[in-house]
Amino acid sequence: MATQVKATAKYVRVTPTKVRQLTRLIAGAPVSEAERILAFSEKRAAKPLLKVLRSAVSNAENNDGLDPDDLFVDRAWADEGPTLKRFQPRAMGRASRIRKRTSHITVVLSDNTN
Repeated sequence: MATQVKATAKYVRVTPTKVRQLTRLIAGAPVSEAERILAFSEKRAAKPLLKVLRSAVSNAENNDGLDPDDLFVDRAWADEGPTLKRFQPRAMGRASRIRKRTSHITVVLSDNTN
């Protein structure tokens, strides 16, 4: 049976839509390739996602004694966290709402025993 290891980052100040673009790229990839994809990505969401991926690898090594070379990204997703609501002044005394969205990023790793 395949061992699964999970890592989560909550309340990350990046919109879930932008993180999901990258989670689609790394899903199913070996950890080394997923790290390479995120390290060379120019998107701002790559940095927190890479941090979660490395945390999951560290959890696998230290908690379960797994070899990082045998791991691959089983699943990765970004859920929507709470939205910070701000207002920006506009013409004629009006105001526009600005929504600063947050994400909960989760990465699940699995080993290649299946």
